[in-house]
Amino acid sequence: MWDQQFEEILRRALPYMEPGETILADLELRDYGLDSLGIVDLLMDLEGTYGVQFRDESLSRETFATPAGLWATLSSLTGAGPLPAA
Repeated sequence: MWDQQFEEILRRALPYMEPGETILADLELRDYGLDSLGIVDLLMDLEGTYGVQFRDESLSRETFATPAGLWATLSSLTGAGPLPAA
């Protein structure tokens, strides 16, 4: 799965997520309030925290659709490896 830091950053970006609610790999992030401005804030938080820069080709709706997609992209930049299959 992903690391605790990623989950904390992601949780802050999801205004409709209840405290203690489980973040599932295939959760539709927009259903939990992640909009275009939230994506920009999330992107900046992730880049700053992990010391990476998202490539232009990874700045797509698909990348930010689910935690699994976002983690896969982020981990490819950090070398952490992709999210294992559930």
